[in-house]
Amino acid sequence: MTQERFVSRHIGPRGHEMDTMLKKVGVASLEELIEQTVPANIRLKEPMDLPAGLSERKYYKRILELAKKNKVFNTYIGMGYYDTITPAVILRNVLENPVWYTSYTPYQAEISQGRLEALLNYQTMVSELTALPVANSSLLDEATAAAEALVLMFNTRSRAQKKAGANVCLVDEKIWPQTLDVLVTRANPLGIELKVGSFKDFDLNESVFGVIAQYPNSEGNICDYRELVEKANAVSAKVTVCADILSLALLTPPGEWGADIAVGSTQRFGVPMGYGGPHAAFFATKEENKRYLPGRIIGVSKDANGNRALRMALQTREQHIKRDKATSNICTAQALLANMAGFYGVYHGAEGLKGIATRIHSIAVFLTQEIEKLGYTQMNEKYFDTIRFALPRHVKLEDIEWLSVDKEMNFRYFESHEVGLSIDETTNLEDINMILEVFAKAANKPVEEITEYPRNLTVDAEFARTSEFMKQEVFNNYRSETEMLRYIKKLERKDISLTHSMISLGSCTMKLNAATEMLPLSWIEFGGLHPFIPKNQALGYHEMMEELRRDLAVITGFADMSLQPNSGAAGEYAGLMVIRQYHISRGEGHRNVVIIPASAHGTNPASAVMAGMKIVVVPCDDNGNVDVDALRAKAVEHKDDLSAFMVTYPSTHGVFEEGIIEMCEIIHENGGQVYMDGANMNAQVGLTSPGLIGADVCHLNLHKTFAIPHGGGGPGVGPIGVAAHLVEFLPSHPIMNNGHVGITAVSAAPWGSASVLPITYGYIKMMGGEGLTEATKMAILNANYIASALKDNYGILYTGENGRVGHEMILECRKLKASSGITEEDIAKRLMDYGFHAPTLSFPVHGTLMIEPTESESMQELDRFIDAMNSIYAEIKEVENGEVDAADNVLKNAPHTDQVICADEWTHSYSREKAAYPLEWIRDNKFWVPVGRLDNAWGDRNLICACGTPEEYEMFSA
Repeated sequence: MTQERFVSRHIGPRGHEMDTMLKKVGVASLEELIEQTVPANIRLKEPMDLPAGLSERKYYKRILELAKKNKVFNTYIGMGYYDTITPAVILRNVLENPVWYTSYTPYQAEISQGRLEALLNYQTMVSELTALPVANSSLLDEATAAAEALVLMFNTRSRAQKKAGANVCLVDEKIWPQTLDVLVTRANPLGIELKVGSFKDFDLNESVFGVIAQYPNSEGNICDYRELVEKANAVSAKVTVCADILSLALLTPPGEWGADIAVGSTQRFGVPMGYGGPHAAFFATKEENKRYLPGRIIGVSKDANGNRALRMALQTREQHIKRDKATSNICTAQALLANMAGFYGVYHGAEGLKGIATRIHSIAVFLTQEIEKLGYTQMNEKYFDTIRFALPRHVKLEDIEWLSVDKEMNFRYFESHEVGLSIDETTNLEDINMILEVFAKAANKPVEEITEYPRNLTVDAEFARTSEFMKQEVFNNYRSETEMLRYIKKLERKDISLTHSMISLGSCTMKLNAATEMLPLSWIEFGGLHPFIPKNQALGYHEMMEELRRDLAVITGFADMSLQPNSGAAGEYAGLMVIRQYHISRGEGHRNVVIIPASAHGTNPASAVMAGMKIVVVPCDDNGNVDVDALRAKAVEHKDDLSAFMVTYPSTHGVFEEGIIEMCEIIHENGGQVYMDGANMNAQVGLTSPGLIGADVCHLNLHKTFAIPHGGGGPGVGPIGVAAHLVEFLPSHPIMNNGHVGITAVSAAPWGSASVLPITYGYIKMMGGEGLTEATKMAILNANYIASALKDNYGILYTGENGRVGHEMILECRKLKASSGITEEDIAKRLMDYGFHAPTLSFPVHGTLMIEPTESESMQELDRFIDAMNSIYAEIKEVENGEVDAADNVLKNAPHTDQVICADEWTHSYSREKAAYPLEWIRDNKFWVPVGRLDNAWGDRNLICACGTPEEYEMFSA
């Protein structure tokens, strides 16, 4: 572990290479480039007030010191979070493996087949366990998944229901309190009325469109919801069940008793509690709802050669396409954690899951019997893992509490003065004896040491699952660690990640996720904590989070931060809800108009709709900047109802717009608030800040600017910073005091995805204020270096007033398409033959490519990418000049698999060598794509979202 400045490890180009790069760009110094790029009126006058960067060794000592302040107790609180055993083969080869955690969302399917298969396994597992035919590839957490189900039920009302104004959703009172809080947050701005009560007393009438219940319920009881479902069906209301997925190995699954939707968390499938997250939520539903399903769906398709290939299906319903008409604002999900949970299912199989669930239930039954002998009364008649005891008259709750804490155990304490225990996979004989000792001492009774306990007790026959599940081959082939290891490695070899080459995706900031930052992620001191334990058991977490909040407030120029939002889109939504509540507090709750530039990311309008806003789009001028005159006109037009202006800075076009301060002033003059999308914060840090510019709220993507890896599509973290007048409205939490008392919760956990926060904490502490500023400058230099090298061949669509781009650029490809027929997609697929992930396709401008190199890429890697792009340009010119066939060429047929290259028959007009090795250096590190170009249309016409289905076997059998 180095004693040198960490910044020299994080930044790619070496000091002596900068002269070469600056010369190519056409400036004498880095400072001259920054002056030409960032408007002077928004530049910080003083350096950020942050400590100097720590060496990696000093940081390691610091994070270890914080870890030791966290107390890892045996926790039986439950409530949606349970201790679990992460198989070491998954911990070591997935969670700690940069191939899995540095890859991007699998939009480019040909170089993502490994994680696509892993996610398809996850979907299949969820579908099998819930007995519902269609599942997505993860959502953010159980509470937000329930909220997505609420919105789906509302959006799929029949014409008659909409005409009748059906807007009531009935929620059973025995639901997790954090889930109810998030449901309240989501329902209010959409005009949905939540009625909370006992499901037995629900009045199902024509005003009701949906029902939500917990299975088993929040007290641990297993309830029979079959009659409820029948009554709901009679009035065309849909039923959502929040289910414990492990319990479904033993209990009759929701799909078998008529539920329309099942949601929940897969955390207990080998994913550490992590003080609340991140964890992968699941969402499964009936076939009829598949086109309304939120999040990503992995589907089976075929490639250009007719071979089976996987892809993200039904993308046209997503927010980046449908914008304000999208089914959800979900962008980042929890792919890495879904992969872990899916591999857990693969490793254990149905019999393994049944065995784990049966053992848990058996311990719960045994403890019930033994504790009742001590004079306690177990209140749950039918249960899976959670038991609830009423105390004898002479026993005090406080005695149970201090005795359990003395034994380093946490129990659950109900408001009705009962004690709860949720048994988990880790509970063993020693734990059983300690639990019994606590109850015995509190009752002042003797107890004998237990030496054995039953392991095969079954649940009540009334609720017992009789159907088989997870019979697919993948869930039955990998029981030994050797076989499991090889399966994981087989999949990872199919994917491009940052371990292979630069990922130049614009607006995605695929920077280094340093090993030292990642180390604490698998430490039990961070992973083994339940989010609802007493704060004095998580002092290390809280010290870290307080420092992180302060540092992020300095960086953004804001008064305070909320760490609760667990994705960028969740941050957008939280920020808009804070603005909404601010207006309400001033008696201006009618302010509901949001002005959004035409160039905005699709999550912006999607989030605004979720927050109950009306969208007004402002156009861009010919230079790609927001049309300030048009903005002023629209702000004045809507001044009585103006709520907010959503703006990305630098713009989504990759430019520092000169008029940004004026834009903010226009909005404020007309009664609105400025929401800044922090997607491009990597070009701001240390040079300017949202607070200085004039924004009132900004969300950050810690998985972009602040070094949390993308994980193949999650986790992400989207904290929001706010100006002083908005601090009182930051999200609260119904169970834990998270330091804020504002709007109801936006995610299940009080501090969101807490276990990945050490990554950002480490990044900031090791970079220091000076290093963070240096990184921003280098990100701008790297982008301008590429722009200077590619502008003559492709053209840069938008630049600032001095001809500079920010940290990213848009390559103009439309003219090449017009002259040669070669599209931006052809270029993207051909880049795979060169060993590169494609830039961002057709966003924010159709027919273009957006490139963001980040500060972490070396000059050598930038040069390889430039060589590849210029080589592709030469290939395009061959088509344009008629030197090669317009249909049969290396671009139209890209990417080329090894099977195609090695086939006995070669019918193409170009050579095998040109297809596979267009540049000499490719031979040294060739990435062979596992499949040819995907047939996307075929995949949507023949939607298969699970592995091993009869339809799939029929379509792809010999």
